[in-house]
Amino acid sequence: MIDLSDSLEVTAQTDVGKKRDHNEDSIGADSAYGLVLVADGMGGHNAGEVASGIAANVIYEQMRAILPELETGEEDKETGYALESIAIKSAIELANQAIHQTSRTQPECAGMGTTIVAGLFYDDRMSIAHVGDSRMYRIRGKRFDQVTKDHSLIQELVDKGFYETVEEAEAAGNKNLITRALGVEDNVQVDVHEEIVKPGDIYLLCSDGLTDMVSDEKIYLTLNKFSANLKQATEKLIEMANENGGKDNISVVLARPTKSFAIKKGWYNRFFDWFS
Repeated sequence: MIDLSDSLEVTAQTDVGKKRDHNEDSIGADSAYGLVLVADGMGGHNAGEVASGIAANVIYEQMRAILPELETGEEDKETGYALESIAIKSAIELANQAIHQTSRTQPECAGMGTTIVAGLFYDDRMSIAHVGDSRMYRIRGKRFDQVTKDHSLIQELVDKGFYETVEEAEAAGNKNLITRALGVEDNVQVDVHEEIVKPGDIYLLCSDGLTDMVSDEKIYLTLNKFSANLKQATEKLIEMANENGGKDNISVVLARPTKSFAIKKGWYNRFFDWFS
């Protein structure tokens, strides 16, 4: 087994915030396995917590079943994507089906759903998959970039040219409704892409409980200030979101490759520390 613990640093924390009485987020991070995720649930009677929990667990179980059979970095001939990307996309689609079926068969869970953003590190690359408005960011050198694009009404207004930026659309008073989520319909469109990772990159996965309360600029400055200690950076980001109102659950996962690595077949035998 190849353990990535000496080449991938990860930390994760979730907080109920100041306004909610329970936490509907689910998160996962494991440096040995190379997989990180944030799911932000929605629905009455605590059903959001059920939806995000189903998503996290189904993805874990499916990845654990699929990945040992893959040759690292091998491409799917039809799509050109790495098999790791196909695997995580399929796992999210199965999670969607499980959530939707539970919503239909259990009245207390009717209408529930969840966002998802997940990353799988392998062979000096990462497969990134997401649905909804939970985000992934990357710091590389002096650049701070949002890696994912929100599936939201505000983002659609920006894409269609009604506003130049998300900030401008928000300032105009538009309500930021998500336009895509797991569990709402039988099928879901999962956005997947791949990128090369470099030692020293910092990847942030978070729910909108952070980004609605803390600007991108302040997130970047905080990550830079506390870059030597990712756990402290995670705690500080959550503290800032709560200081600014803490209107929602706040989830933060940070991952940093510390040196080049390659994941080989047969090492997938342990996984997530779950936080909720």
